Parts: sequence; structure tokens; C-alpha cells
Amino acid sequence: MLHENILNIRDESGLGSVYHELQLSFEKSRVTVKDIITERVIQEVALYNRKASEYRHALVEPSDTEAMLNRATKGKRRPIDTQKQIDIAIQAFSGNGFFILVDDQQVETLEQIVEITPHTRVSFVKLVPLVGG
Repeated sequence: MLHENILNIRDESGLGSVYHELQLSFEKSRVTVKDIITERVIQEVALYNRKASEYRHALVEPSDTEAMLNRATKGKRRPIDTQKQIDIAIQAFSGNGFFILVDDQQVETLEQIVEITPHTRVSFVKLVPLVGG
């Protein structure tokens, strides 16, 4: 029997306010940070492609071209490219566009291992530039 490992994910502001929560399922109890980002993007792209007009909380955002094409086709949206979004999210993590906390400890690399337990907490913290800075 396959045992699912559920990871609770929170999106937080730089000040610690939680503005979105979701769960990710993994077959293994030990995953890399890259696995977490990849699974999150896969889930978000699938949800966005199903109901884009209702989806607001995500690492996934259509490119300007995808958004323009979606507006031009009125009701017949083109699906967002999953692999492209994974690449963008990985690049954003590597470029400090957001950081990830596991049990309140910042992870440093994509290869870092995360042990999934019922109490493991993962937070994605998106940095917002200061006005004028």
C-alpha cells in the first residue's frame, strides 16, 4: 500500500503574515527543496489551467505573452507551460526572489533534504521590494 506524505505549505509575507495555505502530497518521506518547488508548481499550473479567473495565490504567473494570448482568445485560454513555470520558480529561488523556511529554518540549496513528518512546516516567503529602495 502506498503511503502518502502530506506537506503543509504556507505563503507568508516578509512580516510573517500567512496569506495562503495548501497541501502537497509526496510518495517519499524525504524530498529535496527542488522537489517541493516542482510539485507546488505542477499543482498550481493544473489549478490555474482549470480555472484561471479564480486563481490568485501562486508562484505561477502567466508570462506577458501567455496573458496577452489568453485575453485575445476570450474564453479559450491556452494552458500555461508547466516546465517553463518550474524553471522560472527554480530560478526565482536561486536568485532570492523568494525563500523557503522549513520549521522556521531557512533552506539554502535546491538539493537540501526535507524530512516530511506530520509536524513539518514549510513556508514560502516572497520578498517585496521597499518603495524607493
